[in-house]
Amino acid sequence: MEYIDYYKELGLTKEASQADIKKAYRKLARKYHPDVNPNDQEAQQKFQRINEAHAVLSDPEKRKKYDKYGKDWEHADAYEEAQRQQRSRSGGGFGNAQQRTYTTGGFDDSQFSDFFESMFGGGGFSGQRQRSHAQFKGQDYNATLRLQLTDILTSHKQTIDLGERKIRITIPAGVEDGQTIKIKGYGGEGVQGGPKGDLYITFEVLNNTTFKRLGSNLYKEMKIDLYTAVLGGKITIDTLSGKVKLTVKPGTQNGTKVKLKGKGLPKYKQNDAFGDLFITYTVRLPEKLSSEEKELFTQLSKLK
Repeated sequence: MEYIDYYKELGLTKEASQADIKKAYRKLARKYHPDVNPNDQEAQQKFQRINEAHAVLSDPEKRKKYDKYGKDWEHADAYEEAQRQQRSRSGGGFGNAQQRTYTTGGFDDSQFSDFFESMFGGGGFSGQRQRSHAQFKGQDYNATLRLQLTDILTSHKQTIDLGERKIRITIPAGVEDGQTIKIKGYGGEGVQGGPKGDLYITFEVLNNTTFKRLGSNLYKEMKIDLYTAVLGGKITIDTLSGKVKLTVKPGTQNGTKVKLKGKGLPKYKQNDAFGDLFITYTVRLPEKLSSEEKELFTQLSKLK
């Protein structure tokens, strides 16, 4: 298996924080996404590598194994268990047992074979070498699914093309940008009868609306004229579920906020639960006043 330097793929060093990893991934994912680079095989391969790098480095446990074992990080548990067994046998009175030291940069094929022969068989008391039957989980696959904000208003099914096969998944309403879900058993084939790997899908949710999103809540500025702010009145605003009429109270100040309960986004995996929509009023002052209007404002200022 070809060694891929996940840090290099994301343009980072081993000292990178989780925030650095997320920021670098999102920047590169947008640059090399297949939708942006149609029919560009090199860009698609780069996109797959950065997805793989992100899936490993964004998971603290996987990252720890990768830093220690390199390309063989997925077999870390088996290596460590074998090493524990070797130490146990060495400490049991077999002082002449051969000890091996392995680097953390990953095992090559010959080391891999010798390692498991020494750990699980081979060199036994009968002098007969036994073949290891250790099972390993298959490789995990990673994919990015790009959605519009209006796509996550309801749960729906979508087909994903994995190249060799297609799968149909349910996308829950209200998924977050950057959120990753795991689909068990849809990764690579296991080794020596081991279980299949898993498929990790990261959602990239693009905001195609005029609202600002924070979790399940939405935010928007609404301009009102001076006369409506002073005297009050009715206005109509657009929400993601249709138009809503609002009553502006007389004397409304610039920056006043109102909450429309339940007019935000659906809450992730919470049936019939929605966030709120917050409207901030921005009072628009009149421009190019006529002489009559200026006179009226002058009279108002004298009344005050």
